[in-house]
Amino acid sequence: MAAQAADPFRTTDPHDIGDQTEAVFKALFYDGNYTAAQALVGPAIAAEPGEPMNYAIAAALGYLNQDVEQLAEQARLTQQTAEALKATDPLRGHLYTAVGIFMEGAYVLQTQGVARGTPAALRMLQQVFSELDAAEKIDPTDPELSLFRGFMNLLLAVNLPFANPDQAIAQLQNGFPPYLSHRGVAIGLRDLERYSEALVEVDKALAAAPQNPDLMYLKAQILFLQEQPAASLPYYRSALTYADQLPASTVRQISFESCLAEGVEGPVCSERSGLNPS
Repeated sequence: MAAQAADPFRTTDPHDIGDQTEAVFKALFYDGNYTAAQALVGPAIAAEPGEPMNYAIAAALGYLNQDVEQLAEQARLTQQTAEALKATDPLRGHLYTAVGIFMEGAYVLQTQGVARGTPAALRMLQQVFSELDAAEKIDPTDPELSLFRGFMNLLLAVNLPFANPDQAIAQLQNGFPPYLSHRGVAIGLRDLERYSEALVEVDKALAAAPQNPDLMYLKAQILFLQEQPAASLPYYRSALTYADQLPASTVRQISFESCLAEGVEGPVCSERSGLNPS
């Protein structure tokens, strides 16, 4: 039964997620291969249409590709399938209802702008919290729930003054798999400017997923913020060797930061990497 469940989050008592869904998840989060995830997610939806994670990943890829219509449609389908899942797996049903609403809020902000879209997005955020609270009542230590709630709270901590990164870090420490939980903790510690601790966490994530370019990039950032530009360069360059599997916007940003680590002036780096000077 465990093999049939194909659950990347739980080593015991797996939920029935599906082999093709697990393959999409691992392509995106273990390999950091966005191109493969994009190719796999459509067949996974066709093979396992009742699994909301596939629609959530498709929505996230739409957001990264600046395809707001894909983001909107896949966010809707995430909510639709999650509502149906509540009958057989209420924890994941509530969790992915929250994910779908969160994605819908991203669509609102993308299409209406921050000034017009924020009131509606904040109302949606209350719905997100309500669904997550319902999932938490079923199992507050569930690793999949801990991952999403932790990453969501990290995102809010960057954008909202009342959010607390320490709370997000504590939630992520209950998450699984380790290449995602340690990655999230490293991001939170980076944002708190606790760079030495962040470096320990990103090294743990890299030990679990050594070929993941997102993790190489994160380590490069942390080393650069520690004022170790020479040490950061090999990790920026390693991440760029995976450019064909990363979003173009990410490749441009890595190229820009790598250029800065070489000691080149910002405007020159912007021109080299194709970023607009800020």
